[in-house]
Amino acid sequence: MAIDVYKEWLGIPEGQRPPDHYQLLRLVQFEDDPDKVRKNYKKLNGHVRKYATGQYSNESQTLLNELAKAMLCLTDSELKLDYDKSQGREIDDRDATTGRRPLTAYLQDQGVLSSDQVKEVKSHAERTGLSVRDTLVQLKLVEPDVAARALAQEIGRPYVDLADMLPDDSILDQVPRALVRRHTCLPLFVDNGGVLVACSEEPDAELEDEIRLRFNMPIRPVMATPLAINQGIAKYYAAGLRKEAAEPVKGSKSSSSSASKPKVVLSDDEKAQKKQLGILAACWSVIGFCLLDTFFLYDFIYKKIGLPEMVPFSGILIGAPLAYLIYITQVKGK
Repeated sequence: MAIDVYKEWLGIPEGQRPPDHYQLLRLVQFEDDPDKVRKNYKKLNGHVRKYATGQYSNESQTLLNELAKAMLCLTDSELKLDYDKSQGREIDDRDATTGRRPLTAYLQDQGVLSSDQVKEVKSHAERTGLSVRDTLVQLKLVEPDVAARALAQEIGRPYVDLADMLPDDSILDQVPRALVRRHTCLPLFVDNGGVLVACSEEPDAELEDEIRLRFNMPIRPVMATPLAINQGIAKYYAAGLRKEAAEPVKGSKSSSSSASKPKVVLSDDEKAQKKQLGILAACWSVIGFCLLDTFFLYDFIYKKIGLPEMVPFSGILIGAPLAYLIYITQVKGK
């Protein structure tokens, strides 16, 4: 017998099925406080996860996805505006399409920053070249997640706690580690006709183009803290965990040979290991030929033809050039 998860797990009375986003997240209709939306989502997410390993594991996963998509919609100012209109909300003529304000103004309204602190932040950001978000964190005026939520509010993007997100492996496999590290982003899953990508900043045109080329659909950016994203990259892109994705085909003309041979991008750890092995091999090439001179070539060859004693001829003539060759190919990567 099918279970009504909305009623049994979330306490939503029988009626409209499926419930709208506000009913699903147990919010008052047209709730505008994104913090309230996230708070309810986090609470319900934790509750539904209790059923993830039982007989209703499939129903649990489906409901978790519904909760996540509802939260993402209601914390994205533009998506929320369209959704509220579809639910019959009358929107006035003020700039409600974005509702964007400087993140410092958002924090000041919340009582987190004083006017003097706002001036200090702006001055410090101008002197150092840091973003306002990073300046707030560096000066320890707010926690990283608070700064990230404020930035999300400013640019009209939803904020996500990556601890609550489970990226889709099939999506991760198509985006190489070098790309996510360069842009400090983490692909999550496909939602609402776009690829959901957690970003630390508003994505640039390069990242948008990369996502569109790889998935044939647009990017849907959501904001997260740089630390959470980097931790996610370390977790989901650990060395050997997944194969590097091939470069996307740009344009209509592309050779099959180039498509079948994607460029291999080494991690920092792999580069360091390759460099260490190269240096070790270069040193042993010199040492090996010097030992050959000392224990073999001098007694059997050099002494007979009258060459000076204890001069490492092969070490100089063969070992040194070989060491240099190893150095430029393995260490310098030429």
